[in-house]
Amino acid sequence: MGEWSFLSDLLDKVQSHSTVVGKVWLSVLFLFRIFILAAGIDRIWGDEQANMNCNTKSPGCKNACYNNSFPLSHTRFWVLQILIVSTPTLIYLGHVLLVIRKENKLRNRLEQKLSKNGMVKAPKYSDDRGKVQLKGVLLVSYMIQLIFKIVLEVAFIVGQYYLYGFIFMPIFIRYSHYPCPSEVLCYISRPTEKNIFIVFMLAMSFLSVILNIMEMIHLIISKTRERKRRSSGSIPPEIYNLTKPKHGERVTLC
Repeated sequence: MGEWSFLSDLLDKVQSHSTVVGKVWLSVLFLFRIFILAAGIDRIWGDEQANMNCNTKSPGCKNACYNNSFPLSHTRFWVLQILIVSTPTLIYLGHVLLVIRKENKLRNRLEQKLSKNGMVKAPKYSDDRGKVQLKGVLLVSYMIQLIFKIVLEVAFIVGQYYLYGFIFMPIFIRYSHYPCPSEVLCYISRPTEKNIFIVFMLAMSFLSVILNIMEMIHLIISKTRERKRRSSGSIPPEIYNLTKPKHGERVTLC
């Protein structure tokens, strides 16, 4: 599990900058994909080529049979899937950290009143504790990473089908090409256990797609309602007048 700790730490930082549905998606990713993959799947698969038994001792026949049936191991395929699907979220986290850094500098200017003309923009997306609000460019960035995650998940689901040619692991594989002298049968170890994990990981992929779609719908509905509530009121100001007021003059917000 140690090799996943760096990715887990990064994704854990996204928790505070995500919606409720986004936090559920991260929990699914941690508990039902990364943890299961690290704790159990690799032990069940192991060295599949060595564990495969064929009814021939012809040199290179078993290697060719395995390579034809499994051009990429299921475990390596799922590791690649988790890393690539998590990439849009990590890019969004980088965008959030960049925005927070810029607004912290802006907040320091507000405190020190270092403005040439007495006017300076107020922080728009974050507060003093580094908590961000999903609006403006951050909202667009968040929606884009959701779209990319949906596309990538669907691509990996389709890719898994076309890569292996089947969903369930067969008990044996027939192979009759070079370097096998004739048609041979190669038997796979523990196919039932492998089928359980294949179905489980596919279900997690579909659940990930559903959660991302639900999060997009949740954001669209919540932002639409928020815009309707604000349509009747005034928009909070984003510019502060930092010039020193004259005696008896009130400080106004521009």
